[in-house]
Amino acid sequence: METNRALWVDSHCHLFAAEDSPEEVLDRAVAAGVEWLMCPGIDLETSLRSRLIARSHPQQVVWAAGLHPHDATAWGDQGARLSALISEADAVGECGLDYYRDLSPRSVQRQVFRAQLELASALSKPIIVHCRDAFSDVYENLASAQLGHRAILHSWTGGPKWTKRFDELGVTFSFAGMVTYPTADTLRRGVAVAPPERCMVETDTPYLPPQGHRNQPNEPAFVVETGAALAEIWGMDVADVASLTAATARRVFGFGGI
Repeated sequence: METNRALWVDSHCHLFAAEDSPEEVLDRAVAAGVEWLMCPGIDLETSLRSRLIARSHPQQVVWAAGLHPHDATAWGDQGARLSALISEADAVGECGLDYYRDLSPRSVQRQVFRAQLELASALSKPIIVHCRDAFSDVYENLASAQLGHRAILHSWTGGPKWTKRFDELGVTFSFAGMVTYPTADTLRRGVAVAPPERCMVETDTPYLPPQGHRNQPNEPAFVVETGAALAEIWGMDVADVASLTAATARRVFGFGGI
């Protein structure tokens, strides 16, 4: 890999769901300047798959184990094994609250989210938080957990009000391809008030491709376009955004890549 160009970190990439093999996706990522990435599971099966991918690519992939709010009702069956996996993983998640789809009862979502927050606290691990139409309840849970920068707001969509409120908790914000969408003015205003030194970039592969790739699956190589959008909003050089967000990823996940 060239050393005289900006290197990026994709802070959230479901490699197990990509259409191409992890090797093909990672090769294209390296060519685009992506040094390493985080691969979070969303349930027991995908957390195991994330572990396998990370073990196969130890210099390029870190992994997380957790239960997504869509499947919160599975905690009774999967919770014990997921808790054991979390003790091995680099982070907890993807977990959180989703009041948009409501695929699990909200009371169960909250219970399972709290359980994973407790694991993150007990194990001193970062936690990757999904928040959709659930800002108030996610805020209350994170305020109680007091995890600071180890709480990562994945694919953050909040506007200025909620971004400022969560900023007070010292969380880490992670921005995905939606920041490039023409309809995302509220999100861009949220980005404008987020602290650049506590932000990361992600793809959420294979979902949420940036505007230039809306008709194809997302992949880590495209994280560069999200970073360029942040640079425009913050009035910074793209290389500086790459350096800053990569440094945050190293600090949060405790990994240095290649």
